[in-house]
Amino acid sequence: MVGIDWLRVGVGHPAVRDVLNIARNTAPNRFNLVVADGLWAVELALELGSRLDRFFYAPELVRSSNAAKVAIEAASGAYRAYEVSAKTMQRMSERDAPEGLLALVAMPRWDPAQIELSEDALIFVTDGIEIPGNLGTLLRTADGAHAELLVMTNRRTRMSHPKVFRSSKGMSLHVPHIEFGQVDDAISWLTERGVHIYLADTQDSVHYRTMDCSGRTAIVVGNERYGITNPWYGHGFPRVGVPMLGVADSLNVSISAAILAYEARARKHHRQRCSAAGEVDGRRVAAPRSARSRPR
Repeated sequence: MVGIDWLRVGVGHPAVRDVLNIARNTAPNRFNLVVADGLWAVELALELGSRLDRFFYAPELVRSSNAAKVAIEAASGAYRAYEVSAKTMQRMSERDAPEGLLALVAMPRWDPAQIELSEDALIFVTDGIEIPGNLGTLLRTADGAHAELLVMTNRRTRMSHPKVFRSSKGMSLHVPHIEFGQVDDAISWLTERGVHIYLADTQDSVHYRTMDCSGRTAIVVGNERYGITNPWYGHGFPRVGVPMLGVADSLNVSISAAILAYEARARKHHRQRCSAAGEVDGRRVAAPRSARSRPR
């Protein structure tokens, strides 16, 4: 392509080996990169303004003018741009039919001190989630339900894990997320901002359709096997659960979170509609403002 300083490399090049190691999760990921494989992933990274560390292009595999256009944009914005053969791209890609575009993308970082929440914010809290696919699904659900933030405590899996990126459909690059080393630090951060905290727990819980979702609301979901850790239970936060009407005693954590999130969003939407008319539950309220979260 005219104007692009391509470096032609093969499968033995260190940049290609980096892609293989990150995609297979077989080596330390010191720079917190994810593999964006294919047109949709590279295009999404560009749309989100993500930083492309390295971009790889196999012209033999590109089949559309749009893909060629995206390749030029990606190569122009990447720190390094490489041209590889179709055979090399097939080694790098996990797709059955590689599309000739692949990038190493830097994960964004959010500073807790810079997070600004809307007055009606919905927040996910994950406590000890360890299966990357579940974390990715939670991120995708957070985006779908318009949750403004994901807070992590007792983290067991990396946000840059390749399965998190794939199962989130790239939303790990988009949904703001912050991490706290101690549960009490997360609780302090949330309560200082007036967030009402609900613990997703089927034991001694209220029905999820009775939640009061006025104001800022956080839903805490726990480890796939052991649930939410003890420090969360020492503050009197209400427990909310999805009733189990069959033999099983619980749902998959990401399914439970989706039900609770969409119920909370529906209730908030109802309040916002009433708010637009100037009244909720017989009293006048102010319309919520938009959230602003700054990645760094």
